[in-house]
Amino acid sequence: MPSAGERRLFVGTALVVLLLDAVTKLVAEAYLLRTTGVAVVGDWFQLRLVYNPGAAFGLHLGPYSRWIFLSLALGAVVLLTRMSATTPAGDRFRQLALGLVAGGAAGNLMDRIRSARGVVDFLDVGVGALRWPTFNVADIAVSCGAVALAISLWLEDSRQARHEAASAG
Repeated sequence: MPSAGERRLFVGTALVVLLLDAVTKLVAEAYLLRTTGVAVVGDWFQLRLVYNPGAAFGLHLGPYSRWIFLSLALGAVVLLTRMSATTPAGDRFRQLALGLVAGGAAGNLMDRIRSARGVVDFLDVGVGALRWPTFNVADIAVSCGAVALAISLWLEDSRQARHEAASAG
């Protein structure tokens, strides 16, 4: 069972991600709505406003996409909160990872709740016609948090395997 401080790390991380995501999206909508994009580092990195009614990489599931992805994001936030509550004591890295993913999922969830246009994306990276799908702060947090969570779970499995080997031999 995690300590109160470890739970605060989860909640605090999620809230910081949610706040950063919301602020950057509001700024992006305010300043990029009337432009075709702003070059930050030449063609390689641009700010370009896009509304994504689907999911990652433009995945779309028809007329009910908004509600399907809204439900999935809500379920993810609930699941991540439960995972945080059952994380072994002392695993602050996992609390951080879970907070990143939960905050990012909540950020994109808020977009789906507030508008049928979809999630606000504005970070555009690529060269010429070779572009990564446009993304936002929430997407960065989910991606980084998912990698960190995978590492945390792998480390736990490694510790458990070493412990079992030491107990058996």
